[in-house]
Amino acid sequence: MSINLSAINEQLAGKQPQQIIEWVLDKAENPILTTNFRPYEVVILHMAVQIRPDLKILWVDSGYNTSATYRYAQRVIAELSLNMLTYVPQQSTAFRNAQMKGVPDVDNALHSEFTEQVKLEPFRRALAEIKPDYWLNAIRQEQTEFRNTLDVVSASQTGIIKVAPLYHQSEMRLDDYMFKHDLTHEFAYFDPTKALDNRECGLHTKI
Repeated sequence: MSINLSAINEQLAGKQPQQIIEWVLDKAENPILTTNFRPYEVVILHMAVQIRPDLKILWVDSGYNTSATYRYAQRVIAELSLNMLTYVPQQSTAFRNAQMKGVPDVDNALHSEFTEQVKLEPFRRALAEIKPDYWLNAIRQEQTEFRNTLDVVSASQTGIIKVAPLYHQSEMRLDDYMFKHDLTHEFAYFDPTKALDNRECGLHTKI
């Protein structure tokens, strides 16, 4: 798909997240919204299903989430009646723990292969099977140095249009939305492919 990203971002400048989501759902033929149930992602989930209740929600479950995250995900899925599409790695967690002796440190040569197995390969598989044209996500400008170089609308390496309705939102504004709609999140979250919040796991740099 070919679109003028600069023109689109100029068009959407100053729009509220819900207006950006509506713009995507009006244009898309097969949109998806991705989530990993990290803190604040319930905001975009709640916004999106108010507009389109049957929107496809993609979760790549690495198998290494905390127990609290799994309990929280189950609750949010039920409360918002999410239309979930869950993808998992081809190798089991037990096999990988034996092969790699647990989660490799980020400076370990095995960490790239670990990330490929638990996140990138399942995500590529999901995209190949679902074939979305628009990919809604919850990334925000203030999260990492790399994300600060992006904009609300960008393109994946495979041509999928990526849209981040919350891109310019601060945690304070997200907290206000959560309070208004009686939403909660779970902070006992850990992404083994990133280890640190200011690192990228590869979804937005390699896909």
